[in-house]
Amino acid sequence: MHLVSDWNATIIDEFRANEGRVGGPFTGAPMVLIHHRGRKSGRELVNPLMYLPDGSNDDVIYVFASKGGAPENPDWYYNLTAAGHTTIERGTESYAVSVRELTGTERDERFDEQAGRYPGFAEYAQKTAGIRTIPVLELTRSATA
Repeated sequence: MHLVSDWNATIIDEFRANEGRVGGPFTGAPMVLIHHRGRKSGRELVNPLMYLPDGSNDDVIYVFASKGGAPENPDWYYNLTAAGHTTIERGTESYAVSVRELTGTERDERFDEQAGRYPGFAEYAQKTAGIRTIPVLELTRSATA
């Protein structure tokens, strides 16, 4: 578990040092830092994630609870859906967002668009086929978190 948190810490540091840009496997990919509070631990947590921008509204982005194709959803997904709001860091900006889980066709369209841009997401979906559907969350800028 420490390896994942160390890896995330390195990405978070790079993100903050480079105005939201990260290299390596994430070169050129849109990245966001998701802040959330652990439902059980109460700890403040931060996860770096790739996101899909909404083509028509700069105040909306989509994140994907892929967990690299693991059979279970990531903890941050449960924390965000339980809270219904959070804060994110995007580029050099931090702001509050509301959280809404997409379902049905709306979910499928967003996931398919992300998988088309980044084939790794299609691979994650293949790994989870028959086990779980990878959740897609819409994050919309709001006045307060």
